[in-house]
Amino acid sequence: MSEYLNTRYRDLSPYTPGEQPLDKAYIKLNTNENPYPPGPGVLNALNEAAVKDLRLYEDPDNRMVIQALAEHYGVKPSQVCVTCGSDEALDLAIMAFGEDGFAFPDLTYNFYKVFCQLHNTSMQVIPLNEDFTIEVGRYCGIGRGVILANPNAPTGLVLSPEQIEQILKSDPHHVVIVDEAYIDFSESGSMIPYVNRYPNLLVVQTFSKSRSLAGARVGYAIGSESLISDLERIRNAMNPYGLSRLSQAAAVAAVHEQEYYDENCRRVISSRNWFIRKLEELGFSVLPSHTNFVLAQSDRIDGKVLYQKLKDRGILVRYFPDARIASAVRISIGTDEDMHQAAEKIREVLAEWNASQK
Repeated sequence: MSEYLNTRYRDLSPYTPGEQPLDKAYIKLNTNENPYPPGPGVLNALNEAAVKDLRLYEDPDNRMVIQALAEHYGVKPSQVCVTCGSDEALDLAIMAFGEDGFAFPDLTYNFYKVFCQLHNTSMQVIPLNEDFTIEVGRYCGIGRGVILANPNAPTGLVLSPEQIEQILKSDPHHVVIVDEAYIDFSESGSMIPYVNRYPNLLVVQTFSKSRSLAGARVGYAIGSESLISDLERIRNAMNPYGLSRLSQAAAVAAVHEQEYYDENCRRVISSRNWFIRKLEELGFSVLPSHTNFVLAQSDRIDGKVLYQKLKDRGILVRYFPDARIASAVRISIGTDEDMHQAAEKIREVLAEWNASQK
């Protein structure tokens, strides 16, 4: 680093994204992208927006996207803030509501820690239980905000709305952020229907996973009018022209063809359940997933070794060096063909590895 960098940022640990290789064709099962393309409405909307309007700045207030989401979820437009991916929504929320700090699990989306470091927000990192579940009582009445990925990543486990309500009720003076990036792959149900009941509830979602728009970078937060007003104040102070005209057009179209994405989610869930069974047949322990990925580990091979050997065979998965899950890999769910090839390559790796250890 240079001598000019603000000392406040010299210990900052940036977020490490999953690999996006350019030099080789892989079956990409490492960044939880949707294996199915956007719907036809999105493609038509992108073409029209590019031809007619790309020379113009986008609407800085994201009004069409907000209106579509408000109608879809049955809330007021003033209860929706649209952002550049859900990461921006999380960033804004930590800035806006982090005066007393935030608590979150030790194994979760690492950007929570990064944003807190970036904004000098105090953190209380609460370890997951041995079985990787969240102990709800440890988040109740702790005098600070709470951030929960639900379902959690990288574990794939989920809390029920009733469990999250316990936390909301325990401290109405601090915001509870529920990051629902993967909620459409779960039967648990979103917390969005609860935002009018709990003024301290902020729900964050994304178009990147279930709606196949990871490359468009569209996210949003839904909460009380006062919380959303706070987010908009900060968003407009930082980056009012945030969401491109093409991304806005794609988002509106995606909301209007929700049935297409719901069917894709059902396909992903079916593939996930098949793949879990195959992994278990191969001797893996797999956490029950409510997402479009699985966290799997085997006592026959180290997670880092499995990651590298699968990469050598053209399959990208995600390895995390954290000691608690260093023996595991996170595998995104692709098409049925992707998952059949992944299962076969894993079987090959295990056979080769076992033979080499004799």
